This record gives sequence, C-alpha cells and structure tokens, in this order.
Amino acid sequence: MMRKLFAILILALLPFIVQAQTVQAQTNQEGTDRMIKMTTSLGEIMIELYPDEAPVTVRNFLDYVESGFFTGTIFHRVIPGFVIQGGGLDKDMRPKQANPGIINEADNGLKNEVGMLSMARTNDPNSATSQFFINLVDNAFLDFKAKTPQGWGYAVFARVTSGMDVVNSIASMTTGDRNGHSDVPLEPIVILNVEVIEE
Repeated sequence: MMRKLFAILILALLPFIVQAQTVQAQTNQEGTDRMIKMTTSLGEIMIELYPDEAPVTVRNFLDYVESGFFTGTIFHRVIPGFVIQGGGLDKDMRPKQANPGIINEADNGLKNEVGMLSMARTNDPNSATSQFFINLVDNAFLDFKAKTPQGWGYAVFARVTSGMDVVNSIASMTTGDRNGHSDVPLEPIVILNVEVIEE
C-alpha cells in the first residue's frame, strides 16, 4: 500500500521536477555568456560581463565577439593614468564597419573604476558601437550624472577579473601620433581573439 502511495506521489511530482531541471538548465545556459577571454599580442585579459545591469550593451558587445569583429583590431588610444581604448581600428588605423549605435546605459549604477570596461562614444550619448575602453584608475567624472548631453557619462558593462598586468603593460607602451590620431602605441597592440568562455 505504502509503495503504491509513494509511486503515485512520485508521478504527481514528476512534472514539477522536470520543470525545475529545465529552469536550472536555462539558468546555467544564460550564465555561460558572462565570461570573456580577450587574447592580445601582450597576453590574455579575462573579462566578466554584467548582462543584468547593462543588457543592451552586453548584447551589443557579444554580437561583435561572436562575429569575430574584434580579431585584428588594436588598442589605438593609450593614456597612462586614464584609459586604454580599442575595438574599432585595424593595424593600419583603418576603421572597421561597425553596427548602428546603441542606447546609453550609463545610468545602471556601475562606476568607471579601475579595471571596469565602458563603451566609447562620440558627443552623442547614444552613439556607442564597437569601441570600448578599460579604466586604468577611478574615473568618476565619466560616470552618469543626469540625462543631459553633458551628464550622461559612459556606460560600464564589464570588468577585468584577471590580466590587469596585461592592461598595465599596454598602458606603459610608448605612444605617438599616427594617421590623425594621438596617443597611439608605436608598436601595435593587436587583439588576436575574443571568445566567450563557458563556466
């Protein structure tokens, strides 16, 4: 009698068990696009994305990663004590064709602190495409202040979890002027590959 009741109970709970496993599997799958490995000519940088705080920005970045867009681009703007910037120009300083600009998510509560990645943009707050920068110091003046042209700030969407030694090595490179750009490393710092790492 007890065995029959136990069997009936298991059958009754089976749909809920399957549903729970499905939800867990979906959660695990969603978590697999949070870690990025960026391989540069000076070493590897591990990056954690923040899809909850910056969903549009992270999806935009992942689109470029998954298409292979970043391969062969360089860190073309290096300013010690400020930022290193890349993701838009090739070794010959030619801009790559990027996707349309995205909305500015700088009001997401994340700050432009050491090791945080943010989107580069023009004076238009909603003009970020593929270029990003890594903060070398705490740059509070880049943070969101207000929804005005002067106050929007720059959207933080990720952070370096390891490889800040590589970031700092890039920041120490000798720079100069090239093709109308200033602060360009004289020795090209190339992004060799960017890939999603499944956790």
